[in-house]
Amino acid sequence: MAQLSIKERESGNVTILDLSGKITIGEGSVQLRDEVRKLLLAEKKSILLNLGDVSYVDSSGIGELVSSYTTTSNQGGHLKLLNLTKKIQDLLMITKLLTVFETFDKEDAAIASFQ
Repeated sequence: MAQLSIKERESGNVTILDLSGKITIGEGSVQLRDEVRKLLLAEKKSILLNLGDVSYVDSSGIGELVSSYTTTSNQGGHLKLLNLTKKIQDLLMITKLLTVFETFDKEDAAIASFQ
């Protein structure tokens, strides 16, 4: 059983990945990486990661979020975060990454920000 499940949906030109479970070293971070790379290959460059159901992220998972963000940006795309849990928000604050990512609490506001 995969630690991380990823559901993909579209809203206009934005691809939303609903993540649930854990983004940790090994499988979770690899799944996320593969999914983001796949979207970029398909020229889908507006990516919103919905982290509302993510129960745990370790340092490897944070690294993968940053790596996905960088890869997307380098290809002229945008990767943004939605529904950060308190835990993930604290983690991003401690690591000073909260300033790197654009984060949103509301999906419609997040989607509008890509326009």
